[in-house]
Amino acid sequence: MSGMSDFRFDLKPVESKPQRQYRKGGSKYDPILDAFMEGSDTLAAVEVPDRDGNYLRTQLNKRIEDKGLEGIKVSVVNNVCYLEKT
Repeated sequence: MSGMSDFRFDLKPVESKPQRQYRKGGSKYDPILDAFMEGSDTLAAVEVPDRDGNYLRTQLNKRIEDKGLEGIKVSVVNNVCYLEKT
């Protein structure tokens, strides 16, 4: 292709992808879920400095799945993350 600058890359065949390494033990997001589960509120907004709602939803959903929690729904409206007991 003319006009393109040199763009170097390597493709290496592999047999399989490595398994993802998970951190052992708890997460810094566990206290949020613990506090919500222990509380009496059925709906709460979650705010963490320097984290947007979509990022929080992803992290909290991962922890809910890893911990096998049921009855908690995480949603985002207008970039605000909400926890809801279902």
